[in-house]
Amino acid sequence: MRIITGKYKGRHFDVPHTFKARPTTDFAKENLFNVLRAYVDFEDTRALDLFGGTGSISLELLSRGCPRVVTVEKDRRHFAFIAQVMRKLADPAALPLCGDALRYAERATEQFDLVFADPPYALPELSELPERIMGGNLLAEGGLFVLEHGKDHDFSWRTDFLEQRTYGSVNFSFFRKKSAEPV
Repeated sequence: MRIITGKYKGRHFDVPHTFKARPTTDFAKENLFNVLRAYVDFEDTRALDLFGGTGSISLELLSRGCPRVVTVEKDRRHFAFIAQVMRKLADPAALPLCGDALRYAERATEQFDLVFADPPYALPELSELPERIMGGNLLAEGGLFVLEHGKDHDFSWRTDFLEQRTYGSVNFSFFRKKSAEPV
């Protein structure tokens, strides 16, 4: 796994072959971040990476200068790998957490400008994630939610849906949390 751009550009980390997580391909990741640049200013973005997997997305967010990147990963071996990589970077913006992403999303009191979720494609709750994230307090007003998913999901009917991008077998759906109406 390599970091594509930013202050950690070119850094490589060897993901153990025994991992179940499928890291987002460099092609998809590069295109994702090209799209994200149009939506967010990374240096002002508090980011949450749910279902951290290998930590690939979190590392890209850190490399681009996000002042806060929280990564939630349930699998203890994956979490240990993410924590080890983040210790090597010694970036004070990084906060890896070992825990269930759905529970974290339900109970978190901190708000984020960007929430990225790359759940297992077979996760039974995957189709509910936009409602859970957009309907809760996790995402700040005007914040962006990005969901990575397989081809079998279509969220274009949602009023907070912005667009869907497809890169091979990887799909990203983008959602924007509306700002509160002035009173």
